This record gives sequence, structure tokens and C-alpha cells, in this order.
Amino acid sequence: MNILILGAGGREHALAWKLAQSKKVTGIFVAPGNAGTAQTGTNLKINPGNFMEVGKAVIDYTIGMVVVGPEAPLVDGIHDFFLNDPRLRTVPVIGPVRSAAMLEGSKDFAKSFMVRHNIPTAVHRTFDASSLGEAEEFLKTLEPPYVLKADGLAAGKGVLIIPGLDEAVRELKAVTEGKFGDAGRRVVIEQFLKGIELSVFIVTDGRSYKLLPEAKDYKRIGVGDTGLNTGGMGAVSPVPFADDAFMAKVKARIIEPTMRGLQMEGIDYKGFIFFGLINSGGDPFVIEYNARLGDPESEAIIPRIKSDMFDLLEGVTMGDLEKREIVIDNRVVSAVILASGGYPGGYEKGKTIHGLDRTGDCVVFHAGTDMQEKNVITSGGRVIAVSAWGATMEEALERSYRNAGLITFDGIYYRTDIGFDL
Repeated sequence: MNILILGAGGREHALAWKLAQSKKVTGIFVAPGNAGTAQTGTNLKINPGNFMEVGKAVIDYTIGMVVVGPEAPLVDGIHDFFLNDPRLRTVPVIGPVRSAAMLEGSKDFAKSFMVRHNIPTAVHRTFDASSLGEAEEFLKTLEPPYVLKADGLAAGKGVLIIPGLDEAVRELKAVTEGKFGDAGRRVVIEQFLKGIELSVFIVTDGRSYKLLPEAKDYKRIGVGDTGLNTGGMGAVSPVPFADDAFMAKVKARIIEPTMRGLQMEGIDYKGFIFFGLINSGGDPFVIEYNARLGDPESEAIIPRIKSDMFDLLEGVTMGDLEKREIVIDNRVVSAVILASGGYPGGYEKGKTIHGLDRTGDCVVFHAGTDMQEKNVITSGGRVIAVSAWGATMEEALERSYRNAGLITFDGIYYRTDIGFDL
């Protein structure tokens, strides 16, 4: 079967790398892809948001399955587009329909869903420009710091954690006035939960699910979790505190109520669910849902899946996922992101990347890369993920960092403390 993967980042390269290992997969196409996916399959210069172009490619290249990497096409309804086109409706899409993708597309929708199904999350309320007075009064009932979240998609930048009340009120007004565009027309204000975050993932056919490896990612640009939020500067899997007892709570209190809630509300969900959780005092709480795999977590969790990943996705499409097998590698995987200087602010592109051929004992997943003549060059803020296995976290990190040190490009930057807090 030919598979089309939508997206251009490290997550999509990791998916392509893994799916290419399946004997059932004959061809991998990635749209638009990067320099790494070009080595694994065929890149198609198509915008994943242009559904007509995607549909044409599916027909032209005899695609048998579409795997959606990023969130925007899902929230915009690419799965629905396929179901509504007579030529495409028989081509399975791994990713939820629009109504189900609202778990990520609207934080207010997600919070309301959690309340309806008794899923633990922070105390919260939703406001807009017409209710700023009420919002300020609600802020006064909370202890600092204050958490403001744009309701819609804001490319991972729509969450603000603010130490003071006056600043929170100012930022609330700025968000409703367009700081994050239309995504911030409504704002969720919620209680700040103290604890350690982790990411938990499942794949589901709508009835049953398989638990994928969990991970912890590192969002801040600076060492010691300082500076601006990014798309993620690294990840590790497994997470030491996510032992059997903790994960039993996650399943009983969060995953299974989520699955039951989707079924009760008639929401047919086929694809990945990412549970952004926090361990607060030994108990898991949901920070957010995502309707797809995370990035850079994918570069840490996918290398830990030993079984055939295509077999799982086929189980999603056939509705018999419960019969499929998932085998997890017990080793630790660490993923360290090499970024462009200046990211997440302004940065330059087109820098030649050297040393990729010198790496070993790791997998180099490409994110913001492209080809210029015969050279691999930078084309984004997060450029490379260096993923390595180890019997211990220390061993995995040593290998990731040793190989990261062999790769160079002008302005290269990476955090030197990924995983050290664990």
C-alpha cells in the first residue's frame, strides 16, 4: 500500500521512518516533507491545507491511506472532505473528523467535555471581549500565577502563564483584541496546577485503543526551563514517575472516560489522541487534548515501538484494533532538538548543515530542513532531532548529545539539560 503523510516536521519524518519498515507498505509519500523524508520516500510540494491538491495527489499516486501529522488540517476538516468526496471516501484517513478534532481546536469545547464526563482538570471559565469585567473578577478568585489560553489554534503559542494580576488583566485584553488572531476571540482562564507535565498517547478505532509510550517534552528555549515557549526543545521516554500505579490512574480517570464520553456523544474518533497531563501530588490532571501525535515527543516515542506501526493503523481503519499487537522497547529514548539561532524569535534560513554523515548509534530526524543542490540546509526554527536509545536515561542522553555535537550549522543552538530534571 502507498501511504501519504501530511506535514513537514520531525513528527512526520519519524512516522515515515517507522512506516517504511513495514512489509505491507510499498511507497511513502510526504507532503510537503523535508530533506529527511526525501530519503525515506517521495516528497510532494503540496500544502496540507489545500484539500483539493491533497485529494488529487491521493488519486494520482494511488494512495491507500492518509496519515495526518499536524493539527490544522484536522481542525479544518480534511477527514470530512474525504468522506464527502465520492472518489476519496474509501481512502482511510488517520485522524479525527472535524467534530472530534474540536478536542484540540477549541479549549472551551475540551474543558466542557471534561466537565461533562468527570475528567480531572483545572478550575476554569471562558470569557470574551464582552465579559472582561467578569473575567477580572474570576481572576481575583484564583491564586497566582494566572493561566490564559486562547480558545483556538495558535501554533503552540496561545498559552500565557502570568505572575501578577494586573499583567494578567492587560494580557487578557490584548488576547481578546487580536494578539493571537481569531484564536483568541475567546479565552479560557484556569487555575495554575503545580506539578510535572507529561504527554500520554493512544491510537483508537473509536471503540478500543492501544496505549503508546509516554514522554516528557521541554517547551522553554533556555536551560533550566527559562525563556520563551517553543514548539519543544527535546523529549524523553519513558517518564520515570509514570509507573504502573500512576498509569493505572491515567487509564481509569482520563483515557477510559474520554473514550466513553466520545462514544456517548456520538463522536466517531479514529486516530491519535494526545493527553497533555500534569502529575499534581501523585494524581493526573488534563491540561489539554491534542488530536494528533506530539512533536518532539514523536521522535522519542516512535523509536520505542518495536511492532509494525502500519498494522496498528490498519486496525484503526478496519475497526479491529483490539486484535492488533503493540510491542514497546524497554530502553530509554532521548530526543534533543537542534534549533536555528534566534528561535523562537527571528532567525535566518538557508544555513548549510554539516556532520550528518558522522553520526552513529542514533536516528537523526529532520524537521526544518531542505535541499539546495546537494547540500542539506536549514529551513525552519527547529531543524533536527537527534534521537538515541540507551539502557538508562543517562546512556540515551550521552548518545544524543555526543551526536548533536557532531552536527554543525551557522547559529546552531540546543538545550544542554534535556532530561536532567528526571
